[in-house]
Amino acid sequence: MATSSRNRFKSDPQLVARMGATMFLIGALYVGVVAALIFSGINIAFVLVIAGVLLFVQYYFSDKMALYGMGGRIVTPEEAPELHGIVDRLCALSDLPKPRVAIADTDIPNAFATGRNPRNAVVCATTGIMRRLDPQELEGVLSHELSHVAHRDVAVMTFASFLGMAAGLFTRMAMYSGFFFGGGGDDDDDNGAGAFFIILLVSMLVYALSFVLTRTLSRYRELSADRSGALLTGRPSALASALQKVTGDMARIPTRDLRAAEPFNAFFFTPALANGVSISSFFSTHPSLEKRLAQLAKISAELGQPI
Repeated sequence: MATSSRNRFKSDPQLVARMGATMFLIGALYVGVVAALIFSGINIAFVLVIAGVLLFVQYYFSDKMALYGMGGRIVTPEEAPELHGIVDRLCALSDLPKPRVAIADTDIPNAFATGRNPRNAVVCATTGIMRRLDPQELEGVLSHELSHVAHRDVAVMTFASFLGMAAGLFTRMAMYSGFFFGGGGDDDDDNGAGAFFIILLVSMLVYALSFVLTRTLSRYRELSADRSGALLTGRPSALASALQKVTGDMARIPTRDLRAAEPFNAFFFTPALANGVSISSFFSTHPSLEKRLAQLAKISAELGQPI
């Protein structure tokens, strides 16, 4: 899904190519999983209907779910004039439809954008990030988030995660049926056990491959949003400064709050990672801070600005 020609966020052919390749590979996995399950004699219609319903809900209500999960609320220009002013300026620069603007009352310094397309988008900043950043730094962060909207990242990642979600359902149903529904005779037991292990192994393999593909795409799209956002504002140093401030202050947030926010890392400007071992620290949705800063330094050099 390419960037719309009606906005001025810099297009990223590599992002488009990676999105296309990821969708193709996930489609190939989907065909493989269906073929394997049909071969094993399993009726997959019911599971696919459930997965399809979940996909529909995730796609059409992702903005409401993300806002609800983070405790965000839509605010008017009278309630948040500075925040609306920054979004207005960025939308004028990019020729992008203005999204709804929201604030989440939490000290976690972060921001996110979600919505299935530019006309159904919402951009949200936390009170923590608004308190810590100056206007130029906050503009850099919101430009990054609006780049996600322009590139339709939410829609692509929703579709990309569909197969992994379906594979997870297959795995759970296979385990449930294997543990609680045995056959009547020895032959039935053998056939049931064989089908159970086929479903379990295929689903686990597909889930793992889908997970790797979507995480790889997610990390690249964050770099692409950094680059597009920095080029739109013409101030990559402001975005780099925001990254350093937000990442540094994240260590001061209580671990309890960070762990509660980790499920939303795919949406966030920077991941909320608690100290110690966590799933998110092993399978990050974002590239490293060093890699993001290196790219922004390169853009500064390209623009002839001091690094």
